[in-house]
Parts: sequence; structure tokens; C-alpha cells
Amino acid sequence: MRFLRQSLTGLFLTAITVGLLLFAANMIRGAIEQRLANENGRPTSRERVFAVNVIQAVSETIAPELIAFGQIQSRRSLEVRAKASGSVVHLAENFLDGGNVTAGQVLLQVDPARAEYALERVSNDIQDAQAESRDATRTLELAHDELKAASDQVALRQKALARQLDLQKREVGTTAAVEVAELAVAAAQQAELSRRQSLTQAQARIEQAATRIERARIAQDEAKRNLADTTLHATFSGTLSDVAVVQGGLVSLNERLATLIDGDALEVVFRVSTSQYARLLDEQGGLMSSEVRATLEVLGLDLSSTGVITRDGAAVGEGQTGRRIFARLDQTRGLKPGDFVTVRVQEKSLENVVRLPASALDATNRVLLVTEDDRLESLTVDLLRRQDDMVLVRGAGLVGRKVVTRRTPLLGAGIQVKPLEASGETVLPENDLVALSAERRAELIAFVNSRSGLPEEIKQNILEKLGQEQVPAKLVDRLQSRMGG
Repeated sequence: MRFLRQSLTGLFLTAITVGLLLFAANMIRGAIEQRLANENGRPTSRERVFAVNVIQAVSETIAPELIAFGQIQSRRSLEVRAKASGSVVHLAENFLDGGNVTAGQVLLQVDPARAEYALERVSNDIQDAQAESRDATRTLELAHDELKAASDQVALRQKALARQLDLQKREVGTTAAVEVAELAVAAAQQAELSRRQSLTQAQARIEQAATRIERARIAQDEAKRNLADTTLHATFSGTLSDVAVVQGGLVSLNERLATLIDGDALEVVFRVSTSQYARLLDEQGGLMSSEVRATLEVLGLDLSSTGVITRDGAAVGEGQTGRRIFARLDQTRGLKPGDFVTVRVQEKSLENVVRLPASALDATNRVLLVTEDDRLESLTVDLLRRQDDMVLVRGAGLVGRKVVTRRTPLLGAGIQVKPLEASGETVLPENDLVALSAERRAELIAFVNSRSGLPEEIKQNILEKLGQEQVPAKLVDRLQSRMGG
């Protein structure tokens, strides 16, 4: 009986356990079906709207700038070379790197002793030649007198011969007397001939003396020139560079001593592409005298100069492309030969063009326009120029439309957007001013003072600006970029 009761109890518990398991399985199956049903249901769709910056496309007449990079050089530079060898006995005080000299100033003098001795010897040679010339002149005068006397003797002997012939005809004189008279005439003629020869020699001696004098004078001029070559003068006013001589040093003939550069005759040479060069030509194919501006950025203080294009290179050069352009500069304050500068050339004005940010244009020269229902529309435009971070374009139906200023991969034709009008300029104006904290101002001043290679004039100008209550924002940005933030 007891065994039966225990068996029934175990069977009851087993049934309850199985029922609970079936109930739990049913609940799990219902939950899974409910989850699957929820996932298969479609959510309500909603179109995404992008916010974009836009600007109004306005037609303008703009004179674009051609931007290139060039180097400053002097139109007039001269290598100062030694014209004589020897020891340097005199050197100008400003004959050093960066020294300013004026035209005609004595730069240096080589020991002139040898040149002076040579000039004295040549002067003595001239005196000897002049003395010989005077002696030859006196000899010539004596030769003339001797010839005249010999001619008179010939005339007297001929008269005596004629008299003896006349006596012989009258049979008064003898044949021996006639022969003696004939011999006397022959001797007199021989003496006359000898005097003529002496006269010719005297004349030749005078000519030789004149030639010797002329040769001595040429040697004297050469000696004077050699003496003058011992002193070097400045051919024009300028600045000395690459000085390689000191007083007392030995120099050899044609040795390069320095380079004289005319700092008031500077020009900039820069290279442009062939297409850019074509835009600088006039209707006759000649190079236009366009205005240029060369700028050297120095810690926020731009050193710039204006000028005009004067000529282009005669040849392209092996392995090179484009064209070399030369422009004469005016008022080149602070610029030196060798400076690398940014060159901006004023081109012809373009009419009916639209200026847009460069980020608004893609690689296929297409821009995105906003329609009246705030959707994007693509338009192909003609790219005319690139100006820094701006572009100049033309396109049919572009003027007056809203143009997206910055394209992204998410934007395309047909997408709905929320246009945001761009306000202000895209770049910081040159005359923006900012206020600095005392700590930041002190850091910038210390940084400027630590720049030993900065010209004193520029350094003082920067420090003066930093001392003001409002400091140019462009100056602060450039100083911070060089300080590493």
C-alpha cells in the first residue's frame, strides 16, 4: 500500500513538470512569433534633408591675377676683378659684404711700385728717342750742307773741264790737262753721290727716331694704364657682395675680389606656363607691359614692390617648359637679389564672370544649384581662371542662382537640402584687428626678438604693431604659425 502511494505521488509530480515545460515552450514560441512579426513590418520612411552653404551667383567684370613664383635679381651686377697682381696696400673702409659704394669711389689699390718703375723706364726711353731724333735732325742739316758743297764742287770742276776743252780746241791746252780736269769732275761727282747717300741715311735715321719715339710713347701709355690698373674704382653705385680680399693680402691678375650689385636696378624673373604666357600677349603677338607685384612675406610684414613686364626669355631652355618673364621693379624697399617672391600679374578684365569658392567646383567642372523647391540641380560651367581659393566661371543659367559653396560625396542632383546663406567674406580681411592677452603678447614679442636673422627695420615695425592695443589679425596668425601654434 505504501509503495502504491509513493508511485502515484511521483507520477503526479512528473505530470505537473511536463505541463509546466509545455506551458513555457508555448510562451517562448509566442514571443518569437511576435518578434518576427514586428521585424517584418516596414517602418515609416522619411527623406533626409542636408544643410548646405550657398551663395548668390553674381555676374561681374573682374581683372584676374596670374600668380607665379620668381626670384629677385639685379639688372646690373659686376664682378670686381684684380687688374694687376701684387699686395693690397689700400682698401676702402666699406669694402666688405653689404658695403655701399658710390660711383668712382676708390675700392682698393695694389702696390704700384713695379708699375711706377716701368713708367719711369719708359719715360727715359722717350727722352733717349727724342735726343736721337734731335741728333738725326742736326745730322740731316749737315748732310744738306755737305751735299750743297759737293754740288758746288761738281759745278766748278765742270767749268774747269770746259775751259780745258776750249783751250785744247784752240791748240793752247794739252790732252793731259783735259784728262786731269775730267778726273777732277769724276771725283767731284763721286763725292756728291756720297753726300747724297749720307743725306738719305740721315733722313732714314730721322724716320727711325720718330718711330722709336712713337713706340716709346705707346709703351708709356701702356705703363700708365698698368699703373692706373693698380687702383680699382667703383663703376657704378651699389652694394658689395662675396668680398674675398683683405688689406695686405696678395692678389693675382684677374682674381675675383667681390661682386658689385646695383640695388636700385632690381627685376624679378619668373616662369609661367605656355597657356599663361599666351594670355600676356597683345593682338600683334607682342608681350604686354602688364603691371606686376612681387611680394616677400616676412612674419606678417609683407615686403612688396610694383613694376611692369619688360621682356621675355629668348629661348625655352633644354629640358624646360613654359616661358621666362622679366619685370622691372620700382621702389624695392627691403628686397634683395636672390629673394624668392610671389609674383602677381594683372591680366585683361573678364566680363560676365561669376566668382565662386574653389570647393564649389568638382573635377568635371560642374556645380550644384538649389532649385525653388530646395532640391539640388547639377550644372556644367566653363572654368576661366583659378584665383587662390576662388574660381572664375561662366555658365548658361548660372547668374542669379544659389550655388552650393562646398561639395561633399553625400550631395548630388535631386537631393533635398536646407540652404544657408553665406555671410561675410571667405577669407580674413587684411585690416581685421584682434586684442591679445598680456601673456600672449609677451610670447609673441619674445619670439620676434629671438629671430636674429630678421632685419632690424622689419623687427622694429613688428614690435611696434605688437605694442598696440589692437593687433592685425594677419600678423598674429603668421607669428603663431611660425611658433608652432
